Amino acid sequence: MSVPAAYLTVILIWSTTPLAIKWSSIGVGYEFGAAARMFIGLLALLAIIRLRGQSLPWNRHARLVYLVSGISLFLAMSLVYWSAQFIPSGWISVIFGLSPLITSALATIILHENNLTAGRLIGMLLGLAGLGVVFAEGLTLAGAAWMGVVGMTVGALIHSLGAVLLQKLKTDIPAITITAGSLIVATPAFVLNFVLMRSWPEQIGTATLLSIVYLALLGSTLGFPLYYYLLKKLNAERVALIALITPVTALLVGALLNNETINTRVWLGTALILSGLAIYEYGKHLRFAKKWQKRWNQRPL
Repeated sequence: MSVPAAYLTVILIWSTTPLAIKWSSIGVGYEFGAAARMFIGLLALLAIIRLRGQSLPWNRHARLVYLVSGISLFLAMSLVYWSAQFIPSGWISVIFGLSPLITSALATIILHENNLTAGRLIGMLLGLAGLGVVFAEGLTLAGAAWMGVVGMTVGALIHSLGAVLLQKLKTDIPAITITAGSLIVATPAFVLNFVLMRSWPEQIGTATLLSIVYLALLGSTLGFPLYYYLLKKLNAERVALIALITPVTALLVGALLNNETINTRVWLGTALILSGLAIYEYGKHLRFAKKWQKRWNQRPL
């Protein structure tokens, strides 16, 4: 697949995944939707690895990588699916847009990376302000929307923590293999969660079934490898643009296909989060940011 085609495909998948997550739970519960997605995705990935003649490493280091990624996958995605019950689908992508900011903060603490510049701190503060606006909107809605915002935020935190811990392990295992290994660890936990919390659904609607298959085959099996493919072919800043595009497109998809309301406060929170992410990723190229960075580096310690 060409780079432009892969780029557009990742945007399409990431833009539609939040709504598919919401639809995959209709009539069956989020536990079944998550377990079915992971089970189908695991079978598909193992089949692809076998067809490509690849192996699934199972040494001590590989098992540790699978364990870390699998546990973070189970905890983060469980929270995402649970939170999707309470908030519009577009909010999922908006809140998850904070992941790069959270990941950077955790990398500074855990990996001792010196990457928190003055501009990036401003970006983080803007992102947190945007999250506060979205949370405030959740408080004004009927029901437990605020719980969905909190759950999504914790899910993004766990997802980012898993990414940083994988960086610390410094693995050279291919992305598709890590994804399969993490699903080997996580899928039994998803299935057990479903067995303990739900009974087998009497019927599965067409939209629900198609959403589960879409998430398994495109969201998991195709989306992750394509994303890592882009990281190899393009510089990180161009790939990071995807995180600036998909929250807006996910909001529009939810409004168009699921009649979700997008009010002014949600757009404001989204704008703050995306502005923070943009300053975090690209602010170093601005003249005023360079001056601020020079002063920041010259500050007394």
